[in-house]
Amino acid sequence: MAITGEMLIGASAVRGTEGDIYGINPATGEKLQPAFGGGGAAEVERACALAAAAFDTFRQTAPEQRAAFLEAAAQAILDLGDELIERAVAESGLPRGRIEGERGRTVGQLRMFAGVVREGGWVDARIDPAQPDRKPLARSDIRQRHIAVGPVAVFGASNFPLAFSVGGGDTASALAAGCPVVVKGHSAHPGTSELVGRAIQSAVKASGLPEGVFSLLMGSGAKVGAALVADPRIQAVGFTGSFSGGTALLKIAQSRPHPIPVYAEMSSINPVFLLPGAMAKRADGIGKGFVGSLTMGAGQFCTNPGLVLGVEGKELDAFIASASEALKGSAAQTMLTPGIFKAYEEGVSRLSTNNRVETVVEGLTGAGPNQGRAALFSTTAEHFAADLALQEEVFGSASLIIRCPDLETMLGLAEKLEGQLTATIQMEPEDLELARRLVPVLERKVGRILVNGYPTGVEVGHAMVHGGPWPSTSDGRTTSVGSLAIRRFLRPVAYQDFPDALLPEALRNGNPQGLWRRTDGQLGRD
Repeated sequence: MAITGEMLIGASAVRGTEGDIYGINPATGEKLQPAFGGGGAAEVERACALAAAAFDTFRQTAPEQRAAFLEAAAQAILDLGDELIERAVAESGLPRGRIEGERGRTVGQLRMFAGVVREGGWVDARIDPAQPDRKPLARSDIRQRHIAVGPVAVFGASNFPLAFSVGGGDTASALAAGCPVVVKGHSAHPGTSELVGRAIQSAVKASGLPEGVFSLLMGSGAKVGAALVADPRIQAVGFTGSFSGGTALLKIAQSRPHPIPVYAEMSSINPVFLLPGAMAKRADGIGKGFVGSLTMGAGQFCTNPGLVLGVEGKELDAFIASASEALKGSAAQTMLTPGIFKAYEEGVSRLSTNNRVETVVEGLTGAGPNQGRAALFSTTAEHFAADLALQEEVFGSASLIIRCPDLETMLGLAEKLEGQLTATIQMEPEDLELARRLVPVLERKVGRILVNGYPTGVEVGHAMVHGGPWPSTSDGRTTSVGSLAIRRFLRPVAYQDFPDALLPEALRNGNPQGLWRRTDGQLGRD
C-alpha cells in the first residue's frame, strides 16, 4: 500500500495545505518521504460533521455487525505485513521485535473488544418491573441501558506508534462503544498512521458502515488538536502524552459551552518500595531486575520505575551496587524523537545539577543522534520531601533512589506522593505486616499495585487498570487499557413505562439478545 501523505476524512483521502509534516528517523536524522500536508479548520469541520452524521446509525448497529467490523479492522492491519513494520521502525527508532509485538497487541485489543461487544455486559441492562399495587405509591416500569456518548477525538501517542495510536486502545474501545472516532495522528509517525488509518477505513467500507465512523487528521503544533477538542460535535477525548499536553486539552474541553470529559494519561514516576525482608534475601537480584525494567525501550514507558524507596543500610547499599553494575554497562538507546531526547537530557540535567541529589551512575555514552544515556540518582528522604520538583517525571531511563532513615519515614513519604499509574512492592513473607500498612496508602495513590515484579509491561485483559489519580491521569476512575476502557465512552439512559415494541432490544421482554440483565436487582438472563 503506497503512503501518499494524505489525511483520511471519512471515505476520502485529502491533501492538507497547512504546511508539510515529515517523519524523521531518530536513529539517523533522515527525513522520511513523503511529506504530509497538515490539516486545518476545514478538515476538522468535515471530519466532525461526518462523525456526527454517522453516530446514530453506528451506535445502533447490532452487536455482531460491530464486532465483525472490529475484527475486520484487526485483520486489515495484519494484512499490511512488513510495510507497516518497516515504516514504524523507521519512524520510531524502535527495534523490529518491539514493533511486531506492538502490532500483536493492537490487533489483540481490537479482537478483545469484539468479544466484549458480543458478550454484552457493557450494556449493563437493568429492569425494575412495574409494581402497580405497591403501597403507598405504585412503581412505574423502569429500564436502563448504556449507550455511546457520541463522536470521540483520539490523540495518537509518541511512544506507542501502534498500540496507543490510530488503531490503539482508545480507538478500539470508543468504536466498541458505538462512537465514531476522529484521530489526530502523531506527527512523529505520519506514515505509520496513514497505513493503519487506511486499514480501518477499508474495514468501515467492507462492513457497510457510514463513512464518518472513522477519520484521520494530521497537523503539526496544537492548532488541529485544539480545534478538534473545541468542536461541539466531539463528546469525549482520549489522550496519551505529556502533562502539559493533557492539561491544555482539559482547559479547552472545560471552557466549551458544553464541557466534555478528557481521558488523559499523562505523568507517572511509578515508585518501587524495597521492604526489609526482600532486601535481606535478594537485594542483588532486585537491583538487576530493576535496571532491566528501567532501561527497557530507553525508558520510554509511562510505567517506567522512576523512583525507588528503601531504608539506609547495607542491604540498600547492596541493591545500589548491583543496579550500578548493571546500569553502567547499559548501552545508550535511540529515543523516539529529537524532542523527546532533548526533554530527557534536560530532565537528567535538572537532577545532576541539583545540589541535594547525588549522581550514582550513568550508562554508556551513545555514538549516534538522539541516544539517551541511562542514569541513576539518589537523595535523602528529607530532601525529597522538601523538593516537589523531585517528583517530576523524567521520561526515559533515569530513576531516583530515596534513602530513608527508617520504615516509618518510608511510609510517610508514600503518603506524600502524587497520583501514579503503578506502585511496586518488593517483599518476602516476613514483610507481610509492613505491606498491610503500605497497601491501603497505595490504593489511594495508584491504579495498579505489583508485588515482586516490575511495572513495565501492561497486560491487555479484563482485569487490567492503566490509570490512576491526578496527575497520572485526568480521571482516576477509568483505565485506558483493558475491557473496562469501554465505559469511558458510555452513559446510562433510563426508559420509563415504554411499550415493549418501542424499547431497545437489550431491554425488551423475552430478552431477544440473550444478555445478562439485572431484574429487580437479581442478575440473570430472564
